[in-house]
Amino acid sequence: MATEDLKQQLSRVPDGPGVYLWKATDGEVLYVGKAKSLRKRMRQYVSGHDDREKIPLMMEQVTSFDYMVTDTEVESLILEANLIKQLRPPYNVDYRDDKSYPYIAITTGDPFPAIKYTRERKRPDTRYFGPYTDSRAARETVEVARRVHPICRATCVEWKRLTREGGKPTGKACFDYHVGKGPGPCVGAVTQEEYAEQIGKVVAFLEGRQTEVACDLEAAMREAAADLDYERAARLRNSLEAVRTVLEKQKVVSDRPLDMDVIGIEREETIAGVHVFLVREGRVLIGNEFILDKGFDVPESELVEGFLLRYYGQASHVPKEVLVPSLPDSAEAVGEWLGGLRGSKVNVHVALRGEKKALSQLAATNARHALMRYRHRTRYDEERTNRALLELESALALPVPPLRIECFDISTLHGRHSVGSMVVFSGGRADHKAYRRFKIRMEAEEANDIAMMREVLRRRFVREIDGDTRFATTPDLVVVDGGKPQLSAAVGAMAELGIRIPVVALAKREEELYIPEWDEPVTLPTGSSSLYLIKRVRDEAHRFAIEYHREVRGKAMTASVLDDIPGVGPKRKQALLRHFGSLRKLREASAEQIAEAPGVSEAVAGDIFAALHQNEGAG
Repeated sequence: MATEDLKQQLSRVPDGPGVYLWKATDGEVLYVGKAKSLRKRMRQYVSGHDDREKIPLMMEQVTSFDYMVTDTEVESLILEANLIKQLRPPYNVDYRDDKSYPYIAITTGDPFPAIKYTRERKRPDTRYFGPYTDSRAARETVEVARRVHPICRATCVEWKRLTREGGKPTGKACFDYHVGKGPGPCVGAVTQEEYAEQIGKVVAFLEGRQTEVACDLEAAMREAAADLDYERAARLRNSLEAVRTVLEKQKVVSDRPLDMDVIGIEREETIAGVHVFLVREGRVLIGNEFILDKGFDVPESELVEGFLLRYYGQASHVPKEVLVPSLPDSAEAVGEWLGGLRGSKVNVHVALRGEKKALSQLAATNARHALMRYRHRTRYDEERTNRALLELESALALPVPPLRIECFDISTLHGRHSVGSMVVFSGGRADHKAYRRFKIRMEAEEANDIAMMREVLRRRFVREIDGDTRFATTPDLVVVDGGKPQLSAAVGAMAELGIRIPVVALAKREEELYIPEWDEPVTLPTGSSSLYLIKRVRDEAHRFAIEYHREVRGKAMTASVLDDIPGVGPKRKQALLRHFGSLRKLREASAEQIAEAPGVSEAVAGDIFAALHQNEGAG
């Protein structure tokens, strides 16, 4: 649908809260969003006032839209979360690993509820705990919970028979009952009321109230011992030891009974790692980690909101407090939504100081490691690099994938201390040994990036023609930092030498690639591997140029100050800098200290001190 058609249709969209859906030609929902004012928010997409990188690319695919009106912003948030979960739009934040996460479940709808490990969360008469991202930890938790308070396993054959009989004892004892790990409802060894009490204690344990469980067990153990029921006291002691073992493994982060989740995020260009610390009673119960399919291609606030909707839409417990690295776009509405799930107020905020700030930083560190592990496990970097090279070959109509890319940049200060940089990426990775730098030889009273770029390109390829082994490898693609003028300079320099190599210019502002003899620049897709690679190459050339420019400028400033002092020649200058280590330390020294330098008399030291401080105090 043309932009004007979209604008015309948007005039009939109501000015109130709701959810909107942008759709492609085939009806696929590309993006689901919510708004306080549907009409104003949707107009931002069409008018180009939405500054998120992904929006222009998405709007090129949009041909229609739909919307649903709600009474409040919180209702729109709930509807948005449900639609995202149902439709999985490609431009919304989602988990990168499309898999189901494990839960621990208690079948509360059965006469004698059982515990089980599961990846399904469908039964309405079942209490779920999770999700867990570590399946081994979930299975271990099931076993520990049964050691603390013995209850039935959902996989037990006798328990299944008992359930089919409506809770009536079968008369046949299961294996767990024989070894003391089961309470024995199959043989009538426990009533439903007694069993329900055990289930309540297991639920408290799984909710993270281990300290409370430990205190109850210790009190019951002492009571049993006082009644001379030593067999029961021994069983309670074993349960207490199991709880204490769990408590010892948990990191204590506060002496206050904090109930909160701490979320850390580490972003890259197109993916992000998330780590969630579950803190209960001031202890970290567990850390869950996830990989999201968006990174720097969306604002962090949108990434946070998308994760909160996805995670708490399936989490079994919502804490009193959620620490985030930055507030979501609709922080107030998200807080109300979470409060509705919990049944009481939930505080969503950014930690600014103290133990919570430290815990947030630790969560961010763990998120970074989660992302590193994912990249290593899936060979993500290698696959992305290969994809980027193939995308560049196609987008720029290159004869071969650009396995060797050379990028050039100029750094100058009003035409003075001008330098050029050349960085090399081989197979999509920085080849630092092949980097080269150039001190500009041309004289210029003002900055002339065009002529300087021409000089650098000519000097680089003349050396290759002359057989200089340092420049013996011919690149598959030459990139110059700038627009059409820099491109013309590069093409001209290479034409003079009779060299025919694909060359492009990358403009900073719109990230557009200018290609010789092409009327329109090429814009690589936002979030694509090719754009990520070409920006890395350009940014590395810029960094390398600035670094060299600072070095040249610093040496020039040092030389100019000391060269103007009578009696200070090259050798004495070197001796002074070697003795003090830097010009700054020389300037801080007294005349007496300067005279202590090798080969410097008191008279010369006085001249040096006066020259270095001659402008001080001038008004």
